[in-house]
Amino acid sequence: MMKQYLLKKIPALYNLRIMQLRLQRHILNLNPAIHYSMTRSSERLKFPIMRHQSLLRRKLGTSDPKLQENKITNLRISSSKIDGIMIKPGETFSFWKLVGKTTSKKGYIEGLQLSQGEVKTGIGGGVCQLANLLFWLFLHSPLELRERYHHSFDPFPDDRRVLPFGSGASVFYNYVDLRFYNNTESTFQITVWLTHDHIKGSIHCNHNWPNSYHVEERGHRFIRANGKNFRENEIWRKVVDKITGNTVLHEMMIKNFSEVKYEVTQDGNSFV
Repeated sequence: MMKQYLLKKIPALYNLRIMQLRLQRHILNLNPAIHYSMTRSSERLKFPIMRHQSLLRRKLGTSDPKLQENKITNLRISSSKIDGIMIKPGETFSFWKLVGKTTSKKGYIEGLQLSQGEVKTGIGGGVCQLANLLFWLFLHSPLELRERYHHSFDPFPDDRRVLPFGSGASVFYNYVDLRFYNNTESTFQITVWLTHDHIKGSIHCNHNWPNSYHVEERGHRFIRANGKNFRENEIWRKVVDKITGNTVLHEMMIKNFSEVKYEVTQDGNSFV
């Protein structure tokens, strides 16, 4: 707790810590045993496994709507680095190995970021929405989760939320990453694109994959403790054989517990 307090109160210490963590990740990335997905193709693999889309513009508290327009610019740039990527057998998908650092020289602009328990602005803000989309796609595939983070706080009330709370992924260059490993003998491909209203994506395979994936939420509730509101749930996944309809596997993928930064009504189910 004291360490977190000092990092928050002394910006120089925080910046040094970020540099240290980034250097550590750069060193870890040199591991020759990890083969990263780096090949892209404009030709789509034939067999789609999952498609999804999310709204580009949502009500996010009292934040400036301009920041959402900026986010769309950032998403266009970052999505172009992901679209068409092939994940071959034995390869690891890494969000940051593909996207790289989000700098103004690359065209990124100010957007919303969640950092140190607060909503802030920063260059490249908003690319977490791309990570959220990718994580949802990966949950509906046989790819093995190797690294995923979620924000420790829930900053905004639900506005046209489609997916369960806590089913996204937080990313922060380069040590807060989203990584999946292909431990199958098949090749998979990610496609991502933007329309006027949505960011859309799909995951494809080089053959008809035998299983389907169904993700559900369990145990969602708001609780109050020590004068604060919290939100918790579990995300479960059921793997089903397409031919027989039998359940192959039923597993809990995520257990979420986050502080809520907005007002919650007494019934704990709706927002003020």
